[in-house]
Amino acid sequence: MIASVITGYFVSISLITTAFYKSRANNYLSLSLFLIASITLIDWLDLNTPNITIQILGNFKLDFLFATTLFTYFLIQIKHKYLNSYWYKWMYLPFFCCAIVEIPMYFLNLHGSVFEFQVFLIKDFSSIALNTFLIFFGRHLIKNSKSVSEDKRRWLLRLNLFIIYIITSWILTRIEYFTFGSLYTYYILWVLLSLFLWWILYYGIFRLQVIDQKEEIHNYLVSKKALNDKANKKVKPAISSKITTQLYQLMEEEELYKNPLLSRLDLATRLGTSEGYLSQIINQEINKSVIQFVNEYRITAAKNLLHNPTFSKYSVEAIGMEAGFKSKSAFYNVFKTSLGMSPGAYRKHQKTS
Repeated sequence: MIASVITGYFVSISLITTAFYKSRANNYLSLSLFLIASITLIDWLDLNTPNITIQILGNFKLDFLFATTLFTYFLIQIKHKYLNSYWYKWMYLPFFCCAIVEIPMYFLNLHGSVFEFQVFLIKDFSSIALNTFLIFFGRHLIKNSKSVSEDKRRWLLRLNLFIIYIITSWILTRIEYFTFGSLYTYYILWVLLSLFLWWILYYGIFRLQVIDQKEEIHNYLVSKKALNDKANKKVKPAISSKITTQLYQLMEEEELYKNPLLSRLDLATRLGTSEGYLSQIINQEINKSVIQFVNEYRITAAKNLLHNPTFSKYSVEAIGMEAGFKSKSAFYNVFKTSLGMSPGAYRKHQKTS
């Protein structure tokens, strides 16, 4: 538990201090992780080493602040108009109300009284209701957003689902405590929180950053391409086959190779022929298989990006995704087979040459 909490603090600090991760959205994600790590630590300490200081910290109900910051993170990622709404800032009101209520209770020495317990119950159930509402509302907005890529949508929904599991476990702890007076479900909640913090560290944030970088690269290339005159593109004169000519046009003008799910059937359908006939034509006229032909375009695109200083700040994996490779391993394997070195080594070689 302690290791997981430390991990949560480490990741939250890294998000706002590391140039690779710095962004407005990650500032809110950083605060959300800091809060959930603090909530976990406070609850754990309250059950194992209870004292008045820990109790007061628990009564501030950081849960209210966590719900709002995480919801804000989702809004920023999907570029939602609610960020500019007048009511948006009122979502922080429940947390400040908790803080204000706690001040007179401290000075009047009401901690441990029946009144303090009743106030705590109201705050606790209200925080559960707010978290539940915002996480499901955020999920609805993510699913219906038109301004986010499918890769980012999947990541955000995965993060959202993880939080739903945590909230469900949180509700079960309350049901168990008030029904049976036991706290065994707390261990399930702590395990889920631990897994969440470790997942965020080892997979979640880096993966989303790669997706963001891939989108940045793509948008930059699209804007540059719009400035070029497509009419200047010429089909190789040595290619006489109509289908092969159309194939080159699809690759060079529509950049179909950038689709990581592109199959031989997809190409054949676009060209109005069969898979077998397409393979035969490419083999006879270009002396390559279909996958070799497509990967050659992907490798060329990746080489251009790795060689261009404009993209030196982006990760190798993001560049491979933009070039059309489905996974990091596929990119590395094809690149090394083609050039005899890894993409990272190629980038370093280009910088020193």
